[in-house]
Amino acid sequence: MHRIAYVDIDAHHGDGVYYAFAEDPELIFADLHEDGRFLYPGTGDASETGSGAALGTKLNIPMPPGADDATFLRVWPRVEEFVRAGKPEIILLQAGADSIGGDPLTHLQYTPAVHAHATRRLRVLADELCGGRIIATGGGGYNRANLAAAWCAVVEVLLE
Repeated sequence: MHRIAYVDIDAHHGDGVYYAFAEDPELIFADLHEDGRFLYPGTGDASETGSGAALGTKLNIPMPPGADDATFLRVWPRVEEFVRAGKPEIILLQAGADSIGGDPLTHLQYTPAVHAHATRRLRVLADELCGGRIIATGGGGYNRANLAAAWCAVVEVLLE
């Protein structure tokens, strides 16, 4: 496998992936995260689109504090278009639960329905582009109830 799409819905930008692969054109990176002006690590501006041979292979979508499901759903089609254009051979979903409302460290207000939606839509893309190859991983999440709800939503969709 050479072309990988990494889609991150965790509240923090990049989770250590963006800068490690900023110059790698084989990693298609799409990240919806809390705006770095309000949350560590303070990065992930929309202008960060990769560098060198990878310029244009990275998509950062900073979300305002308090962004809810409706806000997420409005911008989500950009992620799908971006991933589709990248023609990945496998999709990795980083589905950290710290973007769920009530997390003690972050300010996003999603519900687990966002995790289900992202998983469902990425499954469709994986079937269309990657022979069904999709991997979901966890990330942040500092509220145990949110972790359980988000991961139940992700696993339920993967088992559909």
